[in-house]
Amino acid sequence: MTFNNTNQLNGISIDRIIEMAWEDRTTFEAIEFQFGLKEQEVINLMRREMKLKSFKMWRKRVQGRKTKHEKLRSFEKGRFKCSRQKAISSNAIAKR
Repeated sequence: MTFNNTNQLNGISIDRIIEMAWEDRTTFEAIEFQFGLKEQEVINLMRREMKLKSFKMWRKRVQGRKTKHEKLRSFEKGRFKCSRQKAISSNAIAKR
């Protein structure tokens, strides 16, 4: 399921994108692969959907974070997997 426009997203997808954006090891590229949103579109969605203070805290946290961009990561192989990941049912990448 990919979306070209943030206006086409439903509430469940928006919640999942926000959750993925907050996760340290989920890259913007993974969000783009699953939902079709580029980094700037994710930033705009977060700005629109979150309280101003929460958005500012998130931006400060992810700005320059190496784990949010595949090209900046220090590891190439392997992938971080949360112990609760099996419970995430709306993660289309895990269903491949």
